Amino acid sequence: MPNNYPMAVVYMILSMVSYQISASFAKQLMEQLDPISVTLLRMFFATVIVCVMFKSWKIIPQLKTLKWRNLLIYSFSLGLMNALFYLSLGKLPQGIAVGLEFLGPLGLAFLSIRKISDFFWVILTIIGIGLMVPWTQLNTLEFSWFGAACSLGAGLCWAFYIYYGQRVVKLNIGMHALSIALVISTLFLLPISAFQHSPVFTHPEFWWSGMIIAILATAIPYTLDLLALKQLSSISYGTLSSLSPVLAALSGLVFLHEFISLTQWISLILIMVAAIGVTLNEKNS
Repeated sequence: MPNNYPMAVVYMILSMVSYQISASFAKQLMEQLDPISVTLLRMFFATVIVCVMFKSWKIIPQLKTLKWRNLLIYSFSLGLMNALFYLSLGKLPQGIAVGLEFLGPLGLAFLSIRKISDFFWVILTIIGIGLMVPWTQLNTLEFSWFGAACSLGAGLCWAFYIYYGQRVVKLNIGMHALSIALVISTLFLLPISAFQHSPVFTHPEFWWSGMIIAILATAIPYTLDLLALKQLSSISYGTLSSLSPVLAALSGLVFLHEFISLTQWISLILIMVAAIGVTLNEKNS
């Protein structure tokens, strides 16, 4: 593996920490706004920040020469992933929402299995995710099937985001790919939010919160993701992402006071062991 593989792992961890803290802030904001409006706020300010940061107006002359198929799928996956995740976040505890969402990249990791040792770490991750879900609450009002469906849909979009993200980085347009994806995602969500007569258009007091969430949830993690995807395989990225439910549960505990059971804490340990195992296995291969 390249010498900068450890740095790619650091990029991923920082990306997930930033994202989960932002999710806790976003869930608090959902007490005043609907999930689609929160998503739009986040995507809009992230677009502004990223475009200014990378001076993405320089890419405009090259737009006609780009291969748009992969870029469009990457862009719509990004936007839909976030919208569905925020819809699930409004219905489920943060750790459970992220745990179900993770089945998307986990499925992608299955398709990338090449060695028996990789298969072992993915299976261990599945056990951890299974223990994360409160199966005894599935038939009660405490578990939202709509939230679960949205979370699983977000996971599917996450798998597409990973798969096509690895192809987008080969377009040789650097971080401008992220800028283009954010612009397209924002334009996709704008009419939906406008149709709902969202207060984000008339109440500027929400804009500051949207900017903070955008920095933590999009500008920082997606930039780090693109850097990481240059060095990590699908199996590495997918299984390392298993740390997301761990960080989500901890963030939910600290910022939202969402407590989890002993069984779920055991699942967190299994997930972390799997993530460490696949990282060491990939590094030594």
